[in-house]
Amino acid sequence: MAIEDKIKHLMKMREQARLGGGEKRIEAQHQKGKYTARERIEMLLDEGSFEEFDMFVSHRAHDFGLEKQQYLSDGVVTGYGTIDGRLIYVFSQDFTVFGGSLSEMFAEKICKVMEKAMKMGAPVIGINDSGGARIQEGVKSLAGYADIFQRNIMASGVIPQISAIFGPCAGGAVYSPALTDFTIMSKDTSYMFVTGPKVVKTVTGEVVSTEDLGGAQVHASKSGVTHFVAEDEKEGILLIRKLLSYLPQNNMEDPPLTVCDDPIDRLDDYLNTIVPENPNKPYDVKDVIHSIVDFNEFLEVQRSYAPNIVIGFAKFNGQSVGIVANQPNYLAGVLDINASRKAARFVRFCDAFNIPIVTLVDVPGFLPGTAQEYGGIIIHGAKLLFAFGEATVPKVTIILRKAYGGAYDVMSSKHLRGDINYAWPMAEIAVMGSKGAVEVLHAKELNGIESDEAKAEFMKEKEEEYKDKFANPYIAAKYGYIDDVIEPRNTRFRVIRALQMLSTKKDVNPPKKHSNIPL
Repeated sequence: MAIEDKIKHLMKMREQARLGGGEKRIEAQHQKGKYTARERIEMLLDEGSFEEFDMFVSHRAHDFGLEKQQYLSDGVVTGYGTIDGRLIYVFSQDFTVFGGSLSEMFAEKICKVMEKAMKMGAPVIGINDSGGARIQEGVKSLAGYADIFQRNIMASGVIPQISAIFGPCAGGAVYSPALTDFTIMSKDTSYMFVTGPKVVKTVTGEVVSTEDLGGAQVHASKSGVTHFVAEDEKEGILLIRKLLSYLPQNNMEDPPLTVCDDPIDRLDDYLNTIVPENPNKPYDVKDVIHSIVDFNEFLEVQRSYAPNIVIGFAKFNGQSVGIVANQPNYLAGVLDINASRKAARFVRFCDAFNIPIVTLVDVPGFLPGTAQEYGGIIIHGAKLLFAFGEATVPKVTIILRKAYGGAYDVMSSKHLRGDINYAWPMAEIAVMGSKGAVEVLHAKELNGIESDEAKAEFMKEKEEEYKDKFANPYIAAKYGYIDDVIEPRNTRFRVIRALQMLSTKKDVNPPKKHSNIPL
């Protein structure tokens, strides 16, 4: 065969591979409002930067007539490229080939790209759109899933791993995204579950739709499995690009610094009055966050899950930070099981990837009740405590208003190696609120007062005494637990100066194989 013919054959093979399962299946994908595997990669990566691996791979199965159906690439497109000029590895499952089902070779392609990402120290992005294991390959497809899981585990805390769910993701397939750092789902076109509606009905008798069992909104608000919900795939891909702008390439590097012309000494007088004088009145902590960060930009993570705590990424003078903040606007900002788990995992991610943590505190305590106690609030609250205490990145904490009881300790206090701990003048740091404290401290006197009016007057007097002592930050400051009491409108400047000072911080934990976090 002449060289020209060989080149023509190569071009023909490439064209065949790019067609995936064929034009009819591509059209069917588009009719569902979904893009193809290669279209998604083109949207995600910088134009012209994609270099593909293993385009000519095909399966090796011979059962159930599978040997008569050969598709190049075998249902997954893998390779590398750049996002904003930074190296990124990617795999994108192709639903047009055997419904994106995972085979032995499919898994080998993903494992290869993940191993390359670890060796090069670059993030890996997986785009999931798959019907699950390829049944015709039996245990080989199951082995393929486990091989991928093992690499997810090895890559954890080494390189950022992001999963986009742009179609079905069911059965064993769900565990790979669950092992990654962030999961993005698209509304209406994606779902995740271990067992589908038919199995659920057979086993439990429950009748539930695919959307209600594992749709994007369910996992965003009820299970907390997904971190972001996109209106469509385009928005999901933009979210991935935005998320990566806050992250380093790997655990040995710092996040990228960006040029910032938002003045570091910008004052916001609104902050001086944002906290209501009535300690029981709510306000939105996101208003505080937007006010103090660069250009008022905040990328919130898990917005719809456990909204009593707010987590997400922002920048201070061009430096990436992770923000953890109690939300007085929801359940008074109380810590519960879900909020503790949500924040703990985020803190550990930031610590793994050298992202400083800024904590905004307004917490009345842990949520009481049998549901919380039976559900293990002790263990789950300890996760957040452990995460903050274990973290060695720079930690800046500002107590905005309440910091009561054990929740004061948990929220990145000085005692958990908080580097800089500030408080606003209206901060209250105490074991509990004034009413509860008076009822405990003066129980005998209260029992001896018969008149309701006299009892109310006594309570009022003693509550004022307690407030005078603890409804201010100066007792904690007296002991050095608060480094300074700051004017609210000056918070941005003080945080930036603290982060600049902490930029060369070095802190180490005792040598160990790994910690035993209360799971």
